[in-house]
This record gives sequence, structure tokens and C-alpha cells, in this order.
Amino acid sequence: MGQLIVRPATEADLAAIAAIYNDAIRTTTATFDTEEKTLEDRRQWLASHDAKHPVIVAQMGDEVAGWGCLSAWSDRCAYAGTCENSVYVATSARGKGVGKALLAELVNLARQAGMHTMIARVAAGNPASERLHKGAGFVRIGVMREVGRKFGRLLDVTMYQLML
Repeated sequence: MGQLIVRPATEADLAAIAAIYNDAIRTTTATFDTEEKTLEDRRQWLASHDAKHPVIVAQMGDEVAGWGCLSAWSDRCAYAGTCENSVYVATSARGKGVGKALLAELVNLARQAGMHTMIARVAAGNPASERLHKGAGFVRIGVMREVGRKFGRLLDVTMYQLML
């Protein structure tokens, strides 16, 4: 697939970002979204991010192999130093260090933006995400029981936190 490059996302990446995310919507519990996203939706989503809450992609050769972003944890001002991360990797690129590279860059960007702490929500049945976050130094801080329903079952969400 080629050398791995992590860089800021552009509008030219939106079709690949949507394809990766829509696959996760259809086939995994990595997201609790249940409706696929359109290219226009992803365009608005990208525009809603800023320097403090960036969107990045991992490129291997000419292909986007994954993407990640930082999002505000809450719109309440007291949470301004807290962000949440999202990382999604194309099925064909899993197990090749893409998620690790994306998360490492998100941690770096959060620190550069002056964030104090980073939160990750990991749904039950996603051991790869648990390993990814633990490997990056995140600590398990709790479990929200049966807070999401997907594929006909109620799912727990484990919370992880990294103090920056």
C-alpha cells in the first residue's frame, strides 16, 4: 500500500472518510450511528471542526487508510480543556499501525492545542480499540451500562482517559 503519512484532512478526502465511516456504521459497534452519512454531511462535519478540534487522515500510497478527529467533549465552557477522540481504519488497512499512528498524532495535536485531557468511548466488543487506547496510555475510568442499542442488542461503553 505504500508509506504511511498522517496529515490534515481536506475536502478531497471526504469520499474516503465517508466510505470508511459508513462501513463502520454498517458492520461494527465502533459507532452508534445507524444511518450512513452522505458526502454533503461529511462536508458539513469537516467544516464544523477547527484548529483545536482537527480532522486528520492516514494515507498509504494514494489511498486514505483511516481517519481520526478531536471533538469537543461538551459545549459547556467548563469542559473547554477536554476533548474526545475518534479513530476509524479501513478494513483493508487494519493491523498495519494505521490506528496507532492516527491516535499518536491526535494526542500530539491535543497537546499543541492546550487540551488538558482526552476521552475515548469504546463500545463493548471492540478489543482492538481497547488495545489501541491502552497502548497510547489511556486509563479505563468506568463503564456506562447498556447505553446504546445496535444490531438488536444493548451495549456497554467503556470510558478511557488520557491526562495530557
